[in-house]
Amino acid sequence: MNSSGEARDAQPQFITSHTNRSNSNGPSEPLIDSIDVDQIVISEKSSWKNLFAYMGPGFLVSIAYIDPGNFETDLQSGAQYKYELLWIILIASCAALVIQSLAAKLGVVTGKHLAEHCRAEYEKVPNFILWMLAELAVIACDIPEVIGTAFALNMLFKIPVWIGVLITGLSTLMLLLLQQYGVRKLELFISGLVFLMAACFFVELGYAKPNSSEVLRGLFVPSLKGNGATALAISLLGAMVMPHNLFLHSALVLSRKVPRSVRGIKEAITFYTLESAFALTIAFLINVSIISVSGAVCSSDTLDPQDQANCDDLDLNKASFLLKNVLGTWSSKLFAVALLASGQSSTITGTYAGQYVMQGFLDLRMKPWLRNLFTRTLAILPSLIVSVIGGSAAAGKLIIIASMILSFELPFALVPLLKFTSSNTKMGQYTNSVIITALTWIIGSFIMIINTYFL
Repeated sequence: MNSSGEARDAQPQFITSHTNRSNSNGPSEPLIDSIDVDQIVISEKSSWKNLFAYMGPGFLVSIAYIDPGNFETDLQSGAQYKYELLWIILIASCAALVIQSLAAKLGVVTGKHLAEHCRAEYEKVPNFILWMLAELAVIACDIPEVIGTAFALNMLFKIPVWIGVLITGLSTLMLLLLQQYGVRKLELFISGLVFLMAACFFVELGYAKPNSSEVLRGLFVPSLKGNGATALAISLLGAMVMPHNLFLHSALVLSRKVPRSVRGIKEAITFYTLESAFALTIAFLINVSIISVSGAVCSSDTLDPQDQANCDDLDLNKASFLLKNVLGTWSSKLFAVALLASGQSSTITGTYAGQYVMQGFLDLRMKPWLRNLFTRTLAILPSLIVSVIGGSAAAGKLIIIASMILSFELPFALVPLLKFTSSNTKMGQYTNSVIITALTWIIGSFIMIINTYFL
């Protein structure tokens, strides 16, 4: 008992141990049983009450869909094209649910996450390339979080953006503090931040009063009009479906000790899909709210010339002043609180994704604070340079660039995921159906085609 307790204490939260695992890729062996961390044990008895035990990973994953990168692209979408690009959010959210459910299923069935499967499947050179791309995705994801948090601190406390960028490095201490309380407390904390963001933007909707019929038209009638619409649509897609999230979700589900019976595994897959759908629906509504608020405010007939200029080149920082001038001070503060919650929660999930990527591809473990410091430093350097030289406007453009990088990198995580979940050797009876296989490959092909077109 003592030795196992010491082993658990020595392991970072979530990070799994593989020293006792079988080399088999198939689902016949209970690989998940050998994970050497504290797990939430799921009852052997099948019941809808088990759904609450599975709740959590979906909310951590949903943070990537409402991070500062999404805020930035959503604001620009609403400011430039009003509600016309809402359909991109709808399609991306539906595609995200399908893709994220596959990532969860891979972890549940095999007991290994995506990065581990890549290391086992590919030769050293392609595996190294995939690892580098995954690390770049984590860094590209971290840049909006750094800049978004800096903007939020500027809005709330008038701290210069470049100083705010430096302050975000202290989020490592917050992460380590949360780790001490275990996975359930962390999931509850992140879920609370998600609902806080939702509350803030639903109140903003009440202030802005967008035209509901125009919002519905934007959701269900595809349109790409005007110069730059395609680039912004790709940025929206890149900000919604992030490659590092596939690695993260397939690993987070391992925090549950799932019964290894056929019924237990099927129940786990079903409940993880349901909780992901619930969390991603909230994230979808938040994104729709941001675009609707931005579109309503920037299309208002009462805008003065300064506010109209802000709408023409809208970023996270200008949004605060715009909301304050048009809707009032409380609207600006609500936006800043939501942005701060988004940046800090994204920091936590991004760090865990980085841990899984490094551990899975390289079988290399780093202490959480060291991993966070490494990733955060690589994100802070470009953010600091750009914010010092170009100010908040340039920092806002860096967020768009980071989102586009994520969109281009998505196929390098998505294709392996589709390959592994379609493999009878790895998944056995839980392999993707013909319909799901066709749908997911269409989604992947569509993403690659629009990226090629944009290039």
